[in-house]
Amino acid sequence: MRSPVGLRLPASLPPGGLPGLDPAWSRLVDVPGSGTWHVLDNHDALPGEPVGTILCVHGNPTWSYLWRRLVAAGGRADRPWRVVAVDQLGMGFSERDGRARRLEDRVAELGALTKELGLAGPVVTAGHDWGGVVSLGWAVEHRDVLAGVVLLNTAVHLPPGDRAPAVLRPAMVPGVRTASTVTTTAFLDTTLALAHPPLTPEVRAAFRSPYRTSGRRQAIGDFVADIPATADHPSRPALDRVATAVTTLDVPALLLWGARDPVFSDRFLDDLAARLPHADVHRSPRAGHLVGEDEDLGGGVLRWLDVRVPGDPADRPEGRAAATGEPWVPLGAALADRQDDGGPALVELRGSGTRTIPWSLLATRVDELARGLATLGVRPGDRVAVLVPPGGDLTAVLYACVRLGAVVVVADAGLGVRGLSRAVRSARPAAVVGVERALVAARVLGWSSTLVAAGPLHRSARRALGVVATLPEVADLGRVAAADLPVPGPDDDAAVLFTSGSTGPAKGAVYSQRGLSAMRDAVGRAYGVGPGSPFVAAFAPFALLGPALGATTASPDMDVTAPRTLTARALADAVRAIDGRVVFASPAALAGVLATQDDLPVDGRAALGEVTTFLSAGAPVPERLLAQAAALLPNAELHTPYGMTEMLPVTDVDLAGIRAAGPGDGVCVGHPVAGADVRVSPLDADGRATGAPTTEPGVVGEVLVAGPHRKVRYDRLWLTEQASSRDPGRHRTGDVGHLDAHGRLWVGGRLEHVVVTAEGVVTPVGVERQVDEVRGVARSAAVGVGPRGTQQLVVVVEPEARVRGVVADDELAAAVRAAVAPRRVAAVLVASRLPTDVRHNSKIDRAAVAVWADAVLAGRRARL
Repeated sequence: MRSPVGLRLPASLPPGGLPGLDPAWSRLVDVPGSGTWHVLDNHDALPGEPVGTILCVHGNPTWSYLWRRLVAAGGRADRPWRVVAVDQLGMGFSERDGRARRLEDRVAELGALTKELGLAGPVVTAGHDWGGVVSLGWAVEHRDVLAGVVLLNTAVHLPPGDRAPAVLRPAMVPGVRTASTVTTTAFLDTTLALAHPPLTPEVRAAFRSPYRTSGRRQAIGDFVADIPATADHPSRPALDRVATAVTTLDVPALLLWGARDPVFSDRFLDDLAARLPHADVHRSPRAGHLVGEDEDLGGGVLRWLDVRVPGDPADRPEGRAAATGEPWVPLGAALADRQDDGGPALVELRGSGTRTIPWSLLATRVDELARGLATLGVRPGDRVAVLVPPGGDLTAVLYACVRLGAVVVVADAGLGVRGLSRAVRSARPAAVVGVERALVAARVLGWSSTLVAAGPLHRSARRALGVVATLPEVADLGRVAAADLPVPGPDDDAAVLFTSGSTGPAKGAVYSQRGLSAMRDAVGRAYGVGPGSPFVAAFAPFALLGPALGATTASPDMDVTAPRTLTARALADAVRAIDGRVVFASPAALAGVLATQDDLPVDGRAALGEVTTFLSAGAPVPERLLAQAAALLPNAELHTPYGMTEMLPVTDVDLAGIRAAGPGDGVCVGHPVAGADVRVSPLDADGRATGAPTTEPGVVGEVLVAGPHRKVRYDRLWLTEQASSRDPGRHRTGDVGHLDAHGRLWVGGRLEHVVVTAEGVVTPVGVERQVDEVRGVARSAAVGVGPRGTQQLVVVVEPEARVRGVVADDELAAAVRAAVAPRRVAAVLVASRLPTDVRHNSKIDRAAVAVWADAVLAGRRARL
C-alpha cells in the first residue's frame, strides 16, 4: 500500500547542535527487506558491561529525540544500561519509502531491526503514544528475552464503537487529515504544545527538525489513518491480539503517566492497569501527553529498573508499615462497644442549631450504611470518595467503609475546587458519596458511575445526576440486609488521605486498617483522649478520630475551608456543649479565635477556662501565639504536635517545653511520641539530603520518620514513593531540621526551600523566626535568589501595617539584618501579603516568594 505522496527519501543523521542529543549516539542500521533505520544507541559510550538493553519506541509525531534523557542516563557508572531508541520507518530520520504501514507491519519491522542489531536479553521495552502498542507487540513476541515493559501515555485497546479521543477526531477525517498532518504542521504543532511547562524554542525546533517538508510528514498522516477506531479497521485484529496477549505478560511493568493528557486520558491508564495488575503506576498530576519531557524520564525509569529488574516483580519495597506485634483493634471497635450507649457521640454546632448524635445511633447507622453499601455493590477494596462536610454523615460513612473493607477516599474541601477535583480523579473511586455540588462535579468529570447523595435531592436533579440512592436509602437497604459483612484484614488498604497541597499537587497517602488504628492509638496515648475526655475538634482529621477513641466530639460552627472563620464565641459554645476538656485547632483557626476574643461573653471565658489540653498543629506555631492562647485558656496545657498526612503525630512539645528549649535554629517541635522514631539524613554542601540516617545531635538534614502509624505508600505515585521510602521502613518528610542533645527535634523548613549560599547552607525557618520578632513584622519568608551554590539570601516581610513600595525602608532593613546577624542578607523586600497554603492558611509558599523576589530584584514587574 502506497501513501498518496509516495516519496522516497533516504535515511540520514540528525543535524548537529540539537539540545541534549550527543551526535555519537546516532547510527544508521540497514535492515534487508525493511529499510534503513536511524537509531540512538549509547552502547559505545557505556563505562562497562550493560545490565541489559532498553528498547525505546516513539509515537506520532515525535522521534527518538523523545528518549534522549534516558539514553544519557543509561550511561551511568553503576549498573549501566544500553539504550536503543529507534526512529520508526517513515518517521524521524529513518528512511521514507512511500509505503503506508499498518500496526502489524511496524511490529514486524521492529522485530527485524532488533534481529539485525542482535539484541539479546534482558530487554526492557519502553513505548510512548502509538509506539506503546508497537513496543508491546514486540514484547509479546519476544518473551524469551523480555525483562520488563515501560509504558508512557499510550493505549492498547479501544472498545469497538467507542469514540477516539476528542482531540484526535478532526485529524481522523480523511479530508482534514492530510491538511492537518501532511500539508501543514498543525498536528505536529498541537502535539508539541501539550508539554507542561512549554518546550523551549530550541527543543521544539529539535522535535520539528525531521518534519520540515510535507514529504517528510507523510508518515504522520499515515499513522493517524492507522488508528483502529472502528471494528472493521484493517489494524483492529492486530490491536486486539496485542491487547489480549498483554494480559499474559508476567514481567515487571511501569506505567508512567501524565494526567493532563487530552489524548490518552485516565481511562486508557485504567485499562492498562487492569491488563497488567502487577504494574507499578506513577501518575504525575502535573505532566501531560509528553510525559517524557515533563518528568525526569531517565532518572525515574532507571530507579524503577534498579528495584524491579532483575528481581522478583512481586517484591514491593514500598511495602507495608512494620507490624508492632501488638494485637490489632479495628478502628471502629469503640463504636461496637458503645452500641447501647445513649450518651452523645457527636455534637454539631451550626448557625441553624445544634445536632446531637448518640453513640447508639452512630453505631447503628455505621452498620446499616456498611450493609447498604455492600447491597449497592461496593466490595472490599473498592474505593469510596466521601465529599461531605465534617459532621455525623461524614463520620458514619467513613466508619462504614472501613467496616466493610472498602477504601475511603478523604480529600479536604480546603484543597479548593481544582485541587479537590485532581485528587478525587486520581483515586479512581468506585462510588462517590457527596453533597449535591460534589455530585454535579462527579457526574460532569466522570469520577464514578455510582453516586450517593448525602442529603435530599429534587427528583429532577436526582434523575439528571443519575444518583442511585441517598444516605437514608442506603441505611434502609442495610437495615434489611441479611448477609454477614466480610471482615477486613489488618493489612488491607483502608483509606487514601490526601496531603494539603502546600508543596505541590496533593498526594494520596494510603493507610492500612492497622495503620489507621495505630494513628488512633498514638493520638490517644499522647494526649489522653478517650472516654471521659470530651473533645472539640476544629480540624476534620482529628474530628474523625474522636469516635474511634471513644470520646464525645464536638464540631464548632465554622467554615472548615477557611480556618480563620473560627471565632472565640464559636469555640466556647462547642466546649460548653459537651463540657469539653480537649481542644484541637489549626494555627490559622487559633489566630481567628484570638482575634475575636474581645467579643467573648463571661460564660464563654469560663467555659474555655475548663479546657485542660489544647492542641494546635498543621504548621509551625509561634511561641507568642501560644502565649496568647495560654491567657485565654489559663488551665490548659498547650501542645503543638508535629506530623504530616503521612504520619501523625510524630513529635510533641508544650509551651513550657518550647520556653525551656529557648531560641534555636528553627522551631522546636519536641520529643518523638511513643512508637515514633525520628532521624535525619545529613545535607551535603549542595543542600541535598545524601547522608545516612542518624540521631547525632546538631546534624542538619532531612527529617525521616518511622512508626506503626506511618502510611503504607503513596497512591499511584511509584517514583515519589521510592524517593520518600528509600530508607526501608522510614518516610522522608521533605522537612529539614536537627535533633538537639536532649533528643528534641527542631524543624528548619522544607528541603526544597533550603538556601545554598557561597558561605554554606541556610534553612529558612530559623531566619524567619528571628525576623518575626522585629517590630512591625507580621511574618516573613527567607528565600534564595540566584544560582544554587551562590544564592543570595533575601528576606521578604509582611508588615503589620500597610506600607508603600516593595523595598524595605532603611530602618526596617537595618533591623532585619541585625536580627539575623551574622548571616548576610542581600535584600529586604516588603509584600502586602505572603501566599500560603489553602488548607491551613499558614504555610508560606516560599517557592512563589522566591520567584517574585528574583523578578523584583531584576527590575521586572511581578505580582505575588
